Amino acid sequence: MKTIAVIGAGMAGITAARTLVQAGHRVSVFEKSHGAGGRMSTRSSAYGSFDHGAQYFTIRDPRFKQAITEVPGTRDICRPWSANAVRVLDPLGRVIEAPLPLREPHFVATPGMNALIRHWAQPLQAAGNLHVQAQVQFLKRQTGKRGQWELACSDGSTHGGFDSVVLAMPHVQADHLLRQSGGPAAGFSGLPAMAQVQVAPCWTLMLAFPLASQPGLSHLGPQWNAARSTHHRVAWVCRESSKPGRSSTERWTVQASAEWSEEHVNDDGERVAAKLLKAFAELTGIRAEPGFVQTHLWRYAKTRQPLGMTHVWDASLQLGVCGDWLLGHRVEDAFVSGLSLALNLADKA
Repeated sequence: MKTIAVIGAGMAGITAARTLVQAGHRVSVFEKSHGAGGRMSTRSSAYGSFDHGAQYFTIRDPRFKQAITEVPGTRDICRPWSANAVRVLDPLGRVIEAPLPLREPHFVATPGMNALIRHWAQPLQAAGNLHVQAQVQFLKRQTGKRGQWELACSDGSTHGGFDSVVLAMPHVQADHLLRQSGGPAAGFSGLPAMAQVQVAPCWTLMLAFPLASQPGLSHLGPQWNAARSTHHRVAWVCRESSKPGRSSTERWTVQASAEWSEEHVNDDGERVAAKLLKAFAELTGIRAEPGFVQTHLWRYAKTRQPLGMTHVWDASLQLGVCGDWLLGHRVEDAFVSGLSLALNLADKA
């Protein structure tokens, strides 16, 4: 039995952690934010929630299907979403192809996308092995025969005695942590390959229109609930209130295109909100004043150039990396990456 640290509590990290626990290892998860979820996060507001990261997930890998259908309680959390999706090809919101049948079933977690990760993380949390608001800043390999790892966090705390460490985080953050740690960590065999990975940012706009919930108003704007767009500012728009298990208050999530997000990555949120709100009005025809406006920048959102491997494991250092960016940008990619690393580690333990 090994003692293992997993850094990052998104889909890849929690999948790796729970798989390693099932294999009989002692696992501690460290997450810099206030809870598990990663890009499967849900933003709460007085008007309802927003899935401001991953909007939905699909199921192609049989192992992912097995986890969704057989892990106790998971089937009740994950619901199909018909989406009533269209493809908006015109920057003015004129639909060229509609309605489009979904090529494969789309699923969402209820009551928010983060519910799936938090459900899978619950046993770790109950055992006191999920450490939130714990940003790991430094890795140090202790001298001696076993060469165990020690983690130093931003709050000044240290956690030691780990036989192995798994980094389940964006490649830029993993690269930074390894390099600034120096010593053995900076000699991780996967560092040169990680340089070829390309991941684009994404600005996300969240809007709520509480007046649309008054008697006589069913909803605002178009009949469709989700659309991919070729508008130069916007790649995706979605009516959050159309998803199962959500409140009925009219809410929309707008995700900017990768190109536009890159151009405006250093802009402040207020300026970004104004520009995306204008594009949203052009695409949907909704020109009412929203009662709630908020933005969020995902610096590492959509993988453009993946590593092309399920994971990287350095047996000599007992150090590995996993994440969707190794395979692509889908939720399932993160699951497969975390699972593959954990199975590899467990097999060689």
